[in-house]
Amino acid sequence: MPELPEVEVIRQSLSKKIKQKKVKKVIVRNRNLRFKLPLNFEKFLENQKISKFARFSKYLILSLKNGSYCLIHLGMSGTIHIIYRDKKNYLTNTSFYNSPTLPKKHNHIEIIFDKFKLVYNDPRRFGFFQLFESYSLLKKKLSQLGPEPFDKKFNFKYISIYFKRKKKNIKNFLLDQKFVSGIGNIYASEILFLCKINPFKKANKMNSNQCKKIVKNSRIILLEAINYGGSSIRDFKNTFGKKGNFQTNFRVYQREGLNCKRLKCKGIIKKKIISKRSTFFCNYCQK
Repeated sequence: MPELPEVEVIRQSLSKKIKQKKVKKVIVRNRNLRFKLPLNFEKFLENQKISKFARFSKYLILSLKNGSYCLIHLGMSGTIHIIYRDKKNYLTNTSFYNSPTLPKKHNHIEIIFDKFKLVYNDPRRFGFFQLFESYSLLKKKLSQLGPEPFDKKFNFKYISIYFKRKKKNIKNFLLDQKFVSGIGNIYASEILFLCKINPFKKANKMNSNQCKKIVKNSRIILLEAINYGGSSIRDFKNTFGKKGNFQTNFRVYQREGLNCKRLKCKGIIKKKIISKRSTFFCNYCQK
C-alpha cells in the first residue's frame, strides 16, 4: 500500500495538471470498489471545476469550486493514469505498485477534462472514492485519524502522553493510523533505525529523548522519501513516468542479512514478523 511519501508524490504530479480544470464528463464502468460508488457519482463531479488537489495522510482530496469534496484512497493496487488527447496518446502512471500493461478491464472510473482524462485502474478494488457535500462532513471522516508527522500536534507532549501506561510495542504504534497517520511498514522500520530504537520496545518504556527522536526522525525520513520521489516497489512511478529512488537509500528495509550501514556498527540487519508485517532492524545498534 502506498504510504504518505508516495501519495504526496502523486499529489504533486497531478496537482498542476488538474487544478482549475473543469470536469467535462465522468464514466463509471464498475461501481463495486471497497465502498460502492453512489448512483449520483457522475453528476456530483461533472461540470465542476477543481479548485485544489490536496492530501491528508494516505488520502487524496479533490476540492471542487462548489464547496464539495471527493476523497480518494488507492488501496493496495489502485492506479491513476493520465491519457492525453493528442497524437502520442501519452499515458503515465501514478501507482505505488505500477504495472505498465494493466488490463483495461480494471479501468473502473474515467474523469474526463478538455485535453486529457484521468483513468482509475484497480485490479483488487480495495481503493475507493467517497463524496462529501461540505468540509465539515469531510473533516468528520478524517477526524478518525491521528495527526500527520508534519503536523505541529505530533510533538513530544502528544507522544509522551499517548505512550503513558501503553504496553504495545513502538513499531505497532507507528503503524496505528489513530496515533499517527501516513506511516506504513517501510517507513516505520526506517524511522526506528534512525532513532536507534528496537521495534519490539514497549511504548511505556520510551524515555524523553527517544520520544523526541520519533518526532524528529519521522519528519526527516518522510521528507527524504518525498524528495527522492517515493520508494519504487514493483515499479512505482509518478505522472512523469519516473521511478522513485528512496529504495536505493533504504537503511534496513529489505536488507535482511546485510551489514548495518551505520558507521562503526558491527550489527546485521534482521527480519522479524510483528503483527503479520515484516520488520527490519539492526540487532546491534537498535536498543
